[in-house]
Amino acid sequence: MDTVTVSNANLLDYLNDPSPRTLGRSPLEWLDRLNKPTVVHVAGRDRSRTRAMATLLHGNEPSGLFALHRWLLEQHTPEVNMLFLLGGVYPAKIPPAFSSRQLPEGRDLNRCFKEPFEGEEGAIAKAMLAELRKAQPECLLDVHNTSGTGPAFAVSITNDAAHQALTSLYTDRLIMTDLRLGALMEYSEQEVPTVTIECGGAQDDHAHQLAYEGLVRYASRSDVLSLEKAEWNVAVLRNPIRVELAPEATIEYRLEPSGHADLTFPPDIEHRNFGIVSPDEPLGWIGKKGLGILTAISHNRTENMEQVLRVKDGQIYPAQAIKAFMITTNPVIAKSDCLFYAVKATGEPIF
Repeated sequence: MDTVTVSNANLLDYLNDPSPRTLGRSPLEWLDRLNKPTVVHVAGRDRSRTRAMATLLHGNEPSGLFALHRWLLEQHTPEVNMLFLLGGVYPAKIPPAFSSRQLPEGRDLNRCFKEPFEGEEGAIAKAMLAELRKAQPECLLDVHNTSGTGPAFAVSITNDAAHQALTSLYTDRLIMTDLRLGALMEYSEQEVPTVTIECGGAQDDHAHQLAYEGLVRYASRSDVLSLEKAEWNVAVLRNPIRVELAPEATIEYRLEPSGHADLTFPPDIEHRNFGIVSPDEPLGWIGKKGLGILTAISHNRTENMEQVLRVKDGQIYPAQAIKAFMITTNPVIAKSDCLFYAVKATGEPIF
């Protein structure tokens, strides 16, 4: 029998073993019934162990919620106890549903999982971390959609057998980074294997299907932390450079520059995701302010722009052969988060 309680901090709602009647017929109907960030507990065959999964930390990344709703409707009994954390309920509910990454004046929830836990998002993040400490899970997944279309990949701050095994439940690409941004995946530092899963584009049916299939594997297997049981061999890309746009800079996505923007990318720039771009292939056009509107930040916070991009005749080219990912055509995300990440074509860091 499912129960609903409210945390004493009044920040989170709780669902225990929810029934189909509670969930509604569709993810949208379920979202409409959710009033707050929500914690879902599902009892497993082995009550001595727990696995955790967070999703919807960004309100416009619905694949994890779609997968969870489908999985809960099917009334699976997981191998171990499952703890699900639904963080970005408030932005997800802004009409049209699943269109807002965060509240209009709010912070990115997935940058708030560190002190001082400021504002409403900080309080939600702190409450979610308290739930994890209480549950003591053996591992944690954080399921997202990529900010653009493109293949699935995983991100972690640790590269070992357990993290590669978790990655292999969903994909064969793992990005390992030493950069700390206050993301939930940094829970790895609590000695709990933690991986962020980027399922693909928020509008892509294959991303929703991947999120579901990965959840089924995650919840149904007795062991998800052994590499010998991995789905695939995992390719590891280490310490990507993070290319960011200055807050005051402007960006357009056009087939040719209008002359009004500081940076112009072609509308199909997302097709570059995880492909190798050679030094003689232009990425886009730069305005009169030049590369000064961009920063290329490595994991140790050093600036490495001359190793990443160069300008010739008003066009931007890679300074060396690179593999880029997390490229987006959403100008809001390009400005508020980052333009893209990049490593050498070999997968090694750019120094």
